[in-house]
Amino acid sequence: MTTTTVPEFQHRTVLLDEAVDALALDGARANGVFVDGTFGRGGHSRLILSRLGPKARLIAFDKDPQAIATAEQINDPRFTIVHDSFATMREALAERGVNQVDGILLDLGISSPQVDDAARGFSFRNDGPLDMRMDTTRGMSAAEWLATENEQTLEKVIKEYGEERFAFQIAKAIVARRAVEPISTTRQLAGIVAGAVKTREKGKDPATRTFQAIRIFINKELEDLEVGLNHAYDSLAAGAIIAIISFHSLEDRMVKRFFASKANVEQPDRRLPIRAVDLPQPELKLLSKMKPSDREVDENPRARSAVMRVARRLPVPEGV
Repeated sequence: MTTTTVPEFQHRTVLLDEAVDALALDGARANGVFVDGTFGRGGHSRLILSRLGPKARLIAFDKDPQAIATAEQINDPRFTIVHDSFATMREALAERGVNQVDGILLDLGISSPQVDDAARGFSFRNDGPLDMRMDTTRGMSAAEWLATENEQTLEKVIKEYGEERFAFQIAKAIVARRAVEPISTTRQLAGIVAGAVKTREKGKDPATRTFQAIRIFINKELEDLEVGLNHAYDSLAAGAIIAIISFHSLEDRMVKRFFASKANVEQPDRRLPIRAVDLPQPELKLLSKMKPSDREVDENPRARSAVMRVARRLPVPEGV
């Protein structure tokens, strides 16, 4: 049996108390079934467990083997860790005898230990192998993808996932460089991007958007979120709460639109003879939208772009 050594990197959980408070872990709910769809280094999970009753269950998910190794150190019979994406939630819960849950928390994006560990290849500030996979046991690395993808797709990914206006120039520069030498390190890629991007917002590294785009694409983050939102919604019991923390506009836009599609139901013409009980009913109630406090951002600058949206699953009206 092999064990995974977890490097020591500091991790500050964003909106820690606010997210767990949002799940309303009191009264009868304290003995419910909950999901932490993104375990990370366990900040949210540990606080949730500290507030749950003896009959509760917490099922957590993560793709990162290092996160799994950390989770396996939690000795609590109420806790289960699943080495997979939260996009597999519905099937994973069913395999464990769970059809509906009382609350779900998703903390999207990348964790500080992943960024700070140069060997993972997520950061343009520290030189390391150009990997970027959250799950290092499967899939194609960023270096492998950059070595084989055509220029048009490179441009499309960088433009759409990074919202990068210089995507054409960057893609062209990548293709030109790989014809000369393999692009295998984060420093190489950051240098290529810096040479292609002529202007950038003050205080922002030219490589920021490109690294974000490649990471999102390699890890299928938006695809996972699209599937995961539906799986999460289908798993919510009546009265269950879902809280989602996102860190960039692409994620937050998807969450906002999904919540709105369930909360804002289009109504038929009032002049039509339709009984109130037969009218389309909202399925979610939007509870709150929250950002980190100024103090949290001062203490942890990586929290500055975080947005948390919270909603509750409404019961099906009688007679429907």
